[in-house]
This record gives sequence, C-alpha cells and structure tokens, in this order.
Amino acid sequence: MTSPDRPRGCFITIEGPDGSGKTLQAERLSDALTERGRDVLLTREPGGTRLGDQLYELLMGQGGELIDPVADALLFNAARAQHVARVIRPALAAGRIVISARYADSTMAYQGYGLGVDLATLRRIIEIATGGLAPDRTILLDLPVEAGLKRKTPDTITRFESAYDVPYHLRVRAGFLEMAAAEPDRWTVVDGDRDADAVFADVLAAAFDVLPATAGAPSDSLRNEPSAVAGRIDR
Repeated sequence: MTSPDRPRGCFITIEGPDGSGKTLQAERLSDALTERGRDVLLTREPGGTRLGDQLYELLMGQGGELIDPVADALLFNAARAQHVARVIRPALAAGRIVISARYADSTMAYQGYGLGVDLATLRRIIEIATGGLAPDRTILLDLPVEAGLKRKTPDTITRFESAYDVPYHLRVRAGFLEMAAAEPDRWTVVDGDRDADAVFADVLAAAFDVLPATAGAPSDSLRNEPSAVAGRIDR
C-alpha cells in the first residue's frame, strides 16, 4: 500500500495470530506514550466507529450463517473504510499517534493466506478501503499457534477459533511471517511467547524506533477522546 499524501502523525499497528496479546500490548503502548506526553489515539479493527462496532458483532460472533471468504473480506474492509475515513486519517492529520490493534494485514492473513482468497484481489480491495494508507510501523506479535489458542478463555473465543481448525491458524501465522519478511522496513517481529513485560519492552522499542520527534505532540482539543479498544475481545 502506498500513501501519496502522507499525514503528519504516526500510524502504528499491532498484528498477530489469535491469543498473541495484541489488545493488551496496544493498551500498554498507548499508556506509555501518553505518559511521555504524546497525543495518542488507541483503536482497533473491526471497530472504532458505530458501523465498525455493528459489523464486529456480525463478523466475530460465534454461530450464525457461514460467511463466504470473499464476503468476509468485503465486510471487514467496509468497516475499515469507515474507520480510516472517520477516525484514522483525521487523527493523523492532526498530528496524533494512532495505535490500532489489527489493520489491513489481518485481512491478508486471515482471508488470504488462511482461507485462500486471491492475494492480488485482496490487495485491490484494501487499496480501495484505505486509500493507500499504510502503517509507519507494524509490530507482529508472533508465537506458536497452539500456545496462542491455549490463552483463549471461553468469553474471548470468536468465530475464528470456533469455526476453523489448527491448520487454518498455522496458515494465518505463516502468512503474517511471510508478509513481515517481505517488508522488513515496515514490520518488526516480536517474540510473543514470553512474559508480557518482556514482550512490551520490545513493542515499546519498536514504536520509538519509528516515532518522529514531532508526532503526537500534546493537543488539548483531542487528548481526551475515548479509546475504541476498551472492552473488546482480542482476535
């Protein structure tokens, strides 16, 4: 993805297979940067807008009608288009640091590598949904599939754990690692199979490695916007 009119903020995404701790690490990163005087917007996908929250319930809930993989990708990207237009781009234009638990790479991993939707087709869909907006840094929390799935509790299990087998999740993890290897300047791979504090130390270092000195300078008019992550399930 390319972005011809680069906003002046900084966009950091946290990706990873199920149970890797994306929500926790995104929250900790947001808190740490805020404590250092940065102006941070914490968000997640699917979500961050009213439409995104409505689609979240449809896309992540267990049971219901089996969703075709292409329909799945289109629905996630409908939520993403609204998220980018209404939340992410305005925050970046205001000079804020945007931290998102999941973004477009999850579509590539889950619907592409995992479910077999053509990768080139997915890239075109993502380009339309995001207008070419790519993260400045993507932090991949990597861990063995079995370890991640064991971390899931009954109240955090989504459709992606209940409806798909271990080989599917192995393909998802392999897809994340392949994308990270293909774009080493954007991605940082962090070993997620460790104590949360050790993982966070690497997450924080990866974020500071890409943060411009001017991004996220405090803005009184925007600092107190509520987080779109609180209370959501980590996928």
